[in-house]
Amino acid sequence: MSAPLHERIRREIEAAILSGELQPGARLPVEHELMERYGCARMTVSKALQSLAAAGLVERRKRAGSFVARPRVHSMVLDIPDLEQEVTGRGQVYRFELARRIVRAPDPARADEVALAGRGDLLAIEGVHFADGVPLASEQRLVSLAAVPELAAQDFGRVSPGAWLLKHVPWTEAETRIAAVGADRLVAGHLGVADGTACLFVERRTWRGDEGITLVRQHFVGAAYDLVARFGAAR
Repeated sequence: MSAPLHERIRREIEAAILSGELQPGARLPVEHELMERYGCARMTVSKALQSLAAAGLVERRKRAGSFVARPRVHSMVLDIPDLEQEVTGRGQVYRFELARRIVRAPDPARADEVALAGRGDLLAIEGVHFADGVPLASEQRLVSLAAVPELAAQDFGRVSPGAWLLKHVPWTEAETRIAAVGADRLVAGHLGVADGTACLFVERRTWRGDEGITLVRQHFVGAAYDLVARFGAAR
């Protein structure tokens, strides 16, 4: 049995958003244009758009139309933080310093890297986040260039990789793992602390549909950062 027309409309628009064909902030065709395209009533189109809005993919603005939603950092149980906003919000000066970046194939022995890369390569990034000139977090990030090819052209001189992704790439699912660990030699060097210093470790994966976007591992100086989670319905 074929799906109802409103469901087909919803799926086609959702696919265009998740593939990147429709970018965050892009305006969707107005209701009468969708009615003509699909040969249906306004109620059918409205039902499809309401479903997309409920999923957080579309923003409906009164008298303005429907727009592809920008990535929402507050829609999950545990937010994806923008460290620049957090640092500047405390009245401190933020800076991201790029330590290393390379494009490479996934390690065939690492299932997580193979799954993230899909049919493409990975952009591997290492860097340090600073607050008032003091190291706050060491970051090791892998990004799928099959999912986000335009990231390869970014130099990260003005914006960190995480902030760029939050502003430009919609995601539909995120997984976060948190642990307390001792700094290894690489992390200790980035943070300017002794080997084995206690750190808050955050590992996060994000997806857009079935497509992996990024895998990031961040080590925070334990005495300088705390992580707050809000539980309950999405805000």
